[in-house]
Amino acid sequence: MALKCEFCGKAPHFGNVISHANNTRRRRWNPNLKRVRAVVAGVRKQVRVCTACIRAGKVMKAA
Repeated sequence: MALKCEFCGKAPHFGNVISHANNTRRRRWNPNLKRVRAVVAGVRKQVRVCTACIRAGKVMKAA
């Protein structure tokens, strides 16, 4: 299962971390994903959704 939101497609971003000594290393910033039981196309299933989509009301949670 990928680290990707099923509604908005938000995925990890990559970049550098630079220390005070100017040493760089690669790092990745992951989206804040939660596993939610949601109704998708009339079917109740478990999906990975970012918290931004949950708060925006894009996800119809299953009862």
